[in-house]
Amino acid sequence: MRTARFLVLTFVITKLFAAEPPSPAVYGVRVESAWIPMKDGVRLAATLYMPDGAEPRDKFPALLDYLPYRKDDGTAASDYPKNAYFARRGYVGARVDIRGFGASEGRPTDREYSEQEQIDGEQVIHWLAAQPWSNGKVGMYGISWGGFNAIQMAMRNPPELKAIIAADATEELFHDDIHYVDGMMHIDEFELNMDMAPGMTGAPDYTLDEKVLGPRFDAAPWSLEYLKHQRDGVFWRSPVRPLSEVKVPCFLIGGLVDGYRDSIPRMLEQVKAPVRALVGPWNHSYPNDADFGPRIEWREDAVRWWDYWLKGKDTGVLQDPKVVIYMRHWFPPNPNLESVPGEWRAENGWPPQGVANSILYLQPNHTLTHTTSDAEVHRLKYIPSVGVEAGFWWGELLSDQRPVDAFSLVYDSAPLTEELAILGRPHALLQASADAPLANWFARLSDVAPDGSVTQITGAGLSGAQRESMSAPQRLQPGKLYPLDVEMHLTSWVFSKKHRIRLSVSNALWPMVLSTPHNMTTSLQLGGVSGSRIALPVVPLHGVQPRVSPPQPSEERSDLKSFGFSWPGEWVVTRDEAGQKTTVLWKGKMGGEYPWGKETDLEQLTYKIDDAHPEISMIHGEAETTLDLKDRVLVWSGHLSVTSDTSNFFYKYTRELRKDGKVVKTKTWEETIPRDLQ
Repeated sequence: MRTARFLVLTFVITKLFAAEPPSPAVYGVRVESAWIPMKDGVRLAATLYMPDGAEPRDKFPALLDYLPYRKDDGTAASDYPKNAYFARRGYVGARVDIRGFGASEGRPTDREYSEQEQIDGEQVIHWLAAQPWSNGKVGMYGISWGGFNAIQMAMRNPPELKAIIAADATEELFHDDIHYVDGMMHIDEFELNMDMAPGMTGAPDYTLDEKVLGPRFDAAPWSLEYLKHQRDGVFWRSPVRPLSEVKVPCFLIGGLVDGYRDSIPRMLEQVKAPVRALVGPWNHSYPNDADFGPRIEWREDAVRWWDYWLKGKDTGVLQDPKVVIYMRHWFPPNPNLESVPGEWRAENGWPPQGVANSILYLQPNHTLTHTTSDAEVHRLKYIPSVGVEAGFWWGELLSDQRPVDAFSLVYDSAPLTEELAILGRPHALLQASADAPLANWFARLSDVAPDGSVTQITGAGLSGAQRESMSAPQRLQPGKLYPLDVEMHLTSWVFSKKHRIRLSVSNALWPMVLSTPHNMTTSLQLGGVSGSRIALPVVPLHGVQPRVSPPQPSEERSDLKSFGFSWPGEWVVTRDEAGQKTTVLWKGKMGGEYPWGKETDLEQLTYKIDDAHPEISMIHGEAETTLDLKDRVLVWSGHLSVTSDTSNFFYKYTRELRKDGKVVKTKTWEETIPRDLQ
């Protein structure tokens, strides 16, 4: 009798936890174009990737990727591999341009993630669910902008949206997004791209009909609007809703050197719906084709996720670890590293199991120890040009950090006698002051190898004006001591024996963040339990190792070809030592070949700073898209200039269109915008 009961119990448990395999690749791929009508009469353009060979009675879920990046040329080559993979497994991929971009009709929106964009998104989801081929369920996914939109649509909880996958995305638009990195002013090639993009018409016609071209070309550049909102508030908060309102299951993908990774721990802790996360060593990319490895397959897990929520198949996703994350081991500083050493680790919750804060106090002799120190003040002269080696948005592999550390306050632990693992967000808890009314502080955590090389692990910045509030910044009182909590960006790391832990503190990280306008000296107060210190999220050295798979081959479109080089592009730094002036020149190039012609995109940014006059900074950007078509050559270009003095930013942007070498349209925006504690 006991044996029979045991067998029955075993059978029940086996049935309960038996996972169905993910949908196999049994269909072909058929690509169709469609128009999706909005209630105001505007039509959005969609490319549908259909399962080919289906029976008329078969019904499929839809997977929406919704963004402005011109589906018929800009993202066509990268759209196909993802959507073909899902279509073969019984999903309809829907790649939709937002209104006013690419092939979609209407005026461009006046910003990213606008209310109009989200209202349209809800109508797109409803349309997809109502199609004859649809089973009534929609998933939403995407990387970067597509991931942002997936998260924000999940906040609105449209009834047909059943699950999302968001890669390299965030819901925190002021602090995390690219315009104000850590709440401080940032300008990079994204501004060049998105300031020019509204002025372009869609492939393959690239019409110059004024009814279509005019409203796009005359749309104000977004960088101007963002420069007018230099603090957090309604402008940045209105497109998003609290994470606690998300009822849609979320699968999050992130990279440990991607600038948007901090949304993942927030969503794990605050979203009440089921959340799963995959975090690798990558930058701003999908796991299977990242710029560096180890690369892994994510689409198989995506199908398991979609199958569960959109097809009702029990693929076991709710028994999967809540978090799969890569524990990075030491590697030498190298922007061209092919693969990051380390191991995969599974966590069944967040914060990680067994995590504990380890406090290291800054010492008068510039060491880090677990014991408090005597009172001491360390001073640092502000050098505005410091920071080129520390990266451009907390989102890339870096060179040796010794050059930037030479102009920072630096604190090292003793050589470690055993390995030490951290996982989470370290905090630099500083007691700081400045002899100027505005100062920024940057804290960077690094690994110092026995040979002296310095590999940056993570870091973050904090505007002193935003010490209490990003929406109500306040000037510093010169000489007054302030407690600052610099919460660093999500990281993982295993320190090796004989390596040292380093904390570096500076007041500039240029050109990532624009310089504050006052010459000054800042100070750190040491001593006692509340003295300047760093808190490290230490975890057990080893954890459960999950299953990961190598990338599967991807299908490519034979009629498309992409070219160019990956971020961070080409950097040249020039220093005039006698004049104490520094110039950084960045260049990027990419493009594609299509059945109707060739596109070449060139971008260039020049940053200039004068150490003696930090109030005077200059950013000049040039973007140009050339379309070599069968009957004409079209060149769209954008010219951006942002300069400053103590009180103002001086903004100028010119958009231009040439046909066969002759100017067809041009428009310039020029404004003086007061500095708002930036």
